[in-house]
Amino acid sequence: MTTANDGRRGIDGKIRHLAALIERRTAIVQTIARPSLVQLVTRVALAVPFWKSGLLKWAGFLQLNDTAIYLFSDEFQLHLPGGPYPFPAPAVMAFLSGSAEIVLPILLVLGLATRFAATGLLLMTAIVQLTVPDGWPLHLTWAAMALGLMAWGPGRLSVDHMLGRLGR
Repeated sequence: MTTANDGRRGIDGKIRHLAALIERRTAIVQTIARPSLVQLVTRVALAVPFWKSGLLKWAGFLQLNDTAIYLFSDEFQLHLPGGPYPFPAPAVMAFLSGSAEIVLPILLVLGLATRFAATGLLLMTAIVQLTVPDGWPLHLTWAAMALGLMAWGPGRLSVDHMLGRLGR
């Protein structure tokens, strides 16, 4: 004859088995998605769109192309309350933007001054959002990656980590 306790033991055993199965699968996922690998992939993923945009702004070493200046002069507008408004000092803004879009991604990929570079790209993302408000789904992704790097750093696969170990 089975009792209520036997039924509970059977359910408890199934739950323990399911919990063990989930734990084994979680261990496999964690083996694949090591934090250092995730941080490296995040750094590269955030760097690529800014790098590609930066390459389009230059005609040569420290020489902006005409399109970059035109975009900041005539096309790009800041969508603020009561606006949109033109960018102030468009040639300067184009130069700063183009410079940051080259330097900050390089720092990110190397994992050098990572939190600084991620903060710079987060600020650029905010300005891009004000310029292209309909792009918020993509901009939100960039912001999430930048915030993750700002919070958790570059990971072990970075120059920052190597420098930190040398300093100990």
